[in-house]
Amino acid sequence: MSTGTNDAPGDHPSVGDVVVMDASELDRLIARLVTLGYEVKGPTLADGAIVPGRIESCADLPRGVHDAQAPATYRIEATDDGELFGWAVAAQSWKPEFFASTQVLWRSEVVADTMVFTAPTRSATPVAIVGARPCDVVALGVLDRVRGQGEHRDRPYVAARERSFVAVVECATPASTCFCPSTDSGPGIEEGFDLAMTELLDERGHRFVMRCGSARGAEVLASLETRAATGDDLAARSYLLERAANAISRSLPSDGLPALLARNIAHPRWEDVAERCLSCGNCTLVCPTCFCCDVHDTTDLSGAVERRRTWSSCFDLEHSYVHGGAVRSSTVSRYRQWMTHKLSTWWDQFDVAGCVGCGRCIVWCPVGIDITDEAWAIARSDGVGAAHGAREAP
Repeated sequence: MSTGTNDAPGDHPSVGDVVVMDASELDRLIARLVTLGYEVKGPTLADGAIVPGRIESCADLPRGVHDAQAPATYRIEATDDGELFGWAVAAQSWKPEFFASTQVLWRSEVVADTMVFTAPTRSATPVAIVGARPCDVVALGVLDRVRGQGEHRDRPYVAARERSFVAVVECATPASTCFCPSTDSGPGIEEGFDLAMTELLDERGHRFVMRCGSARGAEVLASLETRAATGDDLAARSYLLERAANAISRSLPSDGLPALLARNIAHPRWEDVAERCLSCGNCTLVCPTCFCCDVHDTTDLSGAVERRRTWSSCFDLEHSYVHGGAVRSSTVSRYRQWMTHKLSTWWDQFDVAGCVGCGRCIVWCPVGIDITDEAWAIARSDGVGAAHGAREAP
């Protein structure tokens, strides 16, 4: 990486440049994105949780708010430390901004004895995200492969992603449920963003180490008051990320996990977890990479038809329904499908894992089922745990 020298507005940073921006400039960053035509969204505090929402200034960010996350547990804690991004991950990811939970695909109605089809009007306003976490940015990259590549692309998704702007904030305070180092998706990030920000709050002031990741990012950064990053700034960033990584205690088996699960389809652990699983689908609703959906047609008495796409879940009994019944009729088969798809067969489909280690599935599972515990339980019985110092099974 090169070190930028953007000491005044009008300079032109390049991709890879590193500069420092005072926290007071964040309002100007948001305003600049609005001027460029973006609808700016970021983390907001609503209904006792940090969730994505529209922001107009720093006043809309969860200043001094931290989160405590554990299996089946989420709560926020207010402090006066002044941090704007002092939390781990929001309750929901940024996936709904590009892959909506419900979406009208087309409508038709009878006009003069003729069936007339119309496409829904979609927003032409691009979205700028300020404050995405590294794991969520990596998750968007995974969805880009799923929905944006291949012969049949999701055109609304692709259009929204191509117009979007992403300013990621690296993670300094992971939750107890995070395991992003196991999936190479945090606490820091090196690609997939327009701007990368690292919040520093110490004796040298409240500031952000800014890294430029795209031409769009360079354009925005050039309009802000910044200075060259010093060795102390870069050392503070490195220390912060190292401390965050060391605070993460959960992990996945690192060697041969896809093959491990593939050869343990009949493992008794699946029965064990099925006794606890409610098959509610919460884990799929909060997962930043789950992409299953159903298509439904509805009609009214006038003959009008609407085709709507909605999120679906492999935990739904009818999700695997084919002629004659559901293929996965038991909770055992549905949980096994979800976990092995995430960590094993996703590689066969998309050459990447379907998990980014955000831990939301652990937090929002009503009974606190932990995907890392389930993976390690199978690994130990297969001889992997002893070789890699796994934690004890619950």
